[in-house]
Amino acid sequence: MSPTRKIFPLICSLATFASAQADFVGLNIGAYAWNPDISGSFRTGSDSKIRLQNDLGINDDTGNGLRVSLEHPLPALPNVRYQTVDLSSSSRSTISSSIQFNGSTYNAAETINSTLDLSHQEIVLYYEMLDNWINLDLGVDLKMFDGKVGINDNRVTVDETIPMLYLSARVDLPFTGFYVGADIQQLSIGDSSADDTTLLIGYESNTGLGIEGGFKTFSLDLNDANNLDTNLKYDGLFLNGYFHF
Repeated sequence: MSPTRKIFPLICSLATFASAQADFVGLNIGAYAWNPDISGSFRTGSDSKIRLQNDLGINDDTGNGLRVSLEHPLPALPNVRYQTVDLSSSSRSTISSSIQFNGSTYNAAETINSTLDLSHQEIVLYYEMLDNWINLDLGVDLKMFDGKVGINDNRVTVDETIPMLYLSARVDLPFTGFYVGADIQQLSIGDSSADDTTLLIGYESNTGLGIEGGFKTFSLDLNDANNLDTNLKYDGLFLNGYFHF
């Protein structure tokens, strides 16, 4: 079952709770679509690097997911945001030169099926540092990967949880309902690093119905994560629709 389908019971429960406690909590429920280009490479162990575009013919993806944020007035406890990110690409290609992956060799002119799945769930725990026409949130983002990288039936699982520093800023444009903002998540530990940056412009009506769009980049450099090294980058436009209780 995909992470997106798992979240629906949680959404229903949170919506009921927010309606009953409308004076005390805020709930934001949204769905988004992201259309990134993909670049980079990966390898296993001491095997040669496999380039997404040149070797496998993978160069784009369609990402989508759901987002639920719950804010409350208790200053000692962080606010919570849960998000699903479905990022899965596949390709069938005839390789022009031999490649090695996870102990197997694939020869030139051989037709292979490749999979790159970096789908994950996110739990963001954050505090509101400012909450007026300028909004500033600071916290930690836990990215929980449950994916795989593979060629034919030869696959390596990506089962990693990456904690990242989280910073979100939003500036409301006076008397318009429009706003601009940015979300930044970063981590660097040893030879591994990750970066998730979003620049956006949005509009929220008086009823709480809103829409926002912009540009999102996500890069992931892993060093020996379950015998897998990655140097990957996703970037492209996104669109998010939401309702703010």
